[in-house]
Amino acid sequence: MSALMLVAFCSVVSHGEDLPHQNAAAGDAVSFELDVQPILAAQGCNAGACHGKQRGQNGFQLSLLGFDSDFDHDAIARQARGRRLSIASPESSLLIQKATAELPHGGGRKIEVGSDAYHTLLAWIRQGAPRRLADEPLLESVELKQTEFALTPSGTAELSTVATYSDGTTRDVTKMTSYLSNDAAIVQVDSNGRLKAGPVPGETAVMARYMNHIRVANVSIPRTEALPDGFYDDLPRANFIDDLVYEKLSQLQIRVSEPASDAIFLRRVYTDVIGRLPSAQEAQQFLDSQDSNKREQLVDHLLEQPEYVDHWANQWADLLRPNPYRVGIKAVLNYDNWIRQQFRENVSHDEFARRLITAKGSTWHNGAATLFRDRRSPDEVATLVSQLFLGVRLDCAKCHHHPFEKWSQHDFYSFAAFFGKVGRKGTGLSPPISGGEEIVYVSTKGDVRHPVTEEVLPPAPLFGTIDLAEDDDPREALVDWMVSADNPYFAAVQVNRVWAQLMGRGIVDPVDDLRSTNPPSNPALLDALAEHFQQSGYDQKQLIKTIVLSNVYATRSTPNESNASDRLNYSRHYRHRLRAEVLAEAVANATETSESFSALAPQSRSNQVWTHRIESVFLDTFGRPDPNQDPPCERIADSSVTQTLHLMNSREIDGRIRSDSGRAARLAGSELSAAEIVTELYLAIFSRRPTADEQRYCESLITAAGEERRGAIEDLMWAMMNAPEFIIQN
Repeated sequence: MSALMLVAFCSVVSHGEDLPHQNAAAGDAVSFELDVQPILAAQGCNAGACHGKQRGQNGFQLSLLGFDSDFDHDAIARQARGRRLSIASPESSLLIQKATAELPHGGGRKIEVGSDAYHTLLAWIRQGAPRRLADEPLLESVELKQTEFALTPSGTAELSTVATYSDGTTRDVTKMTSYLSNDAAIVQVDSNGRLKAGPVPGETAVMARYMNHIRVANVSIPRTEALPDGFYDDLPRANFIDDLVYEKLSQLQIRVSEPASDAIFLRRVYTDVIGRLPSAQEAQQFLDSQDSNKREQLVDHLLEQPEYVDHWANQWADLLRPNPYRVGIKAVLNYDNWIRQQFRENVSHDEFARRLITAKGSTWHNGAATLFRDRRSPDEVATLVSQLFLGVRLDCAKCHHHPFEKWSQHDFYSFAAFFGKVGRKGTGLSPPISGGEEIVYVSTKGDVRHPVTEEVLPPAPLFGTIDLAEDDDPREALVDWMVSADNPYFAAVQVNRVWAQLMGRGIVDPVDDLRSTNPPSNPALLDALAEHFQQSGYDQKQLIKTIVLSNVYATRSTPNESNASDRLNYSRHYRHRLRAEVLAEAVANATETSESFSALAPQSRSNQVWTHRIESVFLDTFGRPDPNQDPPCERIADSSVTQTLHLMNSREIDGRIRSDSGRAARLAGSELSAAEIVTELYLAIFSRRPTADEQRYCESLITAAGEERRGAIEDLMWAMMNAPEFIIQN
């Protein structure tokens, strides 16, 4: 078929009929970009584990997932002196014989002899392996015919993928599309787009990728047992969070757990908001209060406590803190002080981002400038800023088109160009001793080039446009774009991060990976929280208050028969181990002793530790990030045998329990009765009063010990501090 006949044929197809698979016998002209590359992608030939890896496989490299058609055509048709193709005898081509396993092929048989794909490849080679056809249309978009599925347990459905081209034609590319389920235990998907639900209710997303076009289908499996009519209509609602969570739970026929008691709420909100347990006196005062508004009053009180600053600044220090062996210990100290000062001043999140991203001056006077001492090149700063403040992980796009997103190398280096004019003078880095001062300033020059084309790229945001004069600091324009109401990422990633800290899991997980193939579990909730955050002037305290005063936050962690498997929709509170610094403070509060940290003042708290060079076996055991790990540092939230053994056998913890100046010694030497001692221990360690059985049993231990009751109190404290209730937030 001539090129003219092909155009005429496509014009007919555009009136409602899908373009069929290419068939060599019919004499159709075959397009490398529209027909051959999709075959390679569908068979995984250009995947990261095969020829799409950075240096290819066995001397043959393709662009990852086919993002560079010119490169791929050159690799197949011209490289290695063209030995991969035989125009005179297409069946003898190395490309064909390897793909069909007629010659040994590490990837095995990818194409069956006689299949549509086989004939398409032969036809393309027989045509002379052209790069383009005359008047060849371009692939413009790919869509799923259906993006929302509600399946029954073990039910099935089929995805249907349609490609649309610049000449208006469409093609069913379902069988040439790659599919991936985010949770195969909930929903499996095969190479033909067939969905198979698992045996239990749940929900997940399925990615469909065709030639760098990505679409997502959301699949839910509601419970088959319906809730009573109007179940959620009768539940009290504190704010919009309850409305949106209950609406989602109603769709899934999941019943929310019962409200948490005052004691559970008390311990939860203390550890979440200020990173410590309430004292026995604070717990008793709250539990005895009959004020109907006491929870809101407590939250307002906590948000004004100095511990709030250290607790939340410590979390941001995790994300920003560099290795002191690299940038110098003084720079790290100044950086940490700067972060804490922002929280002391309750600086809005947009202003926090602006001060950090546009920082300049001496690393000895402006701690924020340490960011640019640590991250020395525009691409290093770009990956950090995009992940922390936009929730966009651009790392992949540094080397190739992002495999799970729309970002290209051009997007990455255009974004990195915002930091091209960052200049430095003074003493540079000389690890492991980098003690000198460095000045960060805005230079009059500084280019960022595309690594392949060598083109100088002007600063450009990931989407939209900006106004940038030649003499402007490009970073200022970047922040203006980031914090504008038109940018959905800036507010969303921060509310998602705070939500995860308070609720045990982000609406998007991981919290800083806001890509289309990792959709939020409740999109309406994420959008509403982001809008609320924007309208509050990016006030984190207001955001925290809104979340912790919702009824959703204050549910029990105990599951019921409908929500035992729910880990996405907040039908119950998700238990998690206390953060290392919080648990360290819990030990200090319970024993009435303090841990001594080098390079810190006496009585300093664990969340005031400003560098990982300050040693603490306890913090390291319970998940403090490795100082050599590249920020953003990720903590290990899981419990471990090592942690259990540490609590049971640590000489330091045992010594603090048995300290002559600790709680056990004070209680034993006091005039308090056994009953009063037990009550204080439970209030101090578990933030609640003991049950009748607990009270009776513990009293008997202390009473039976007589004059040796200090030993009984110490043993009781040791047992309580080794209980799950102590280390797990309920």
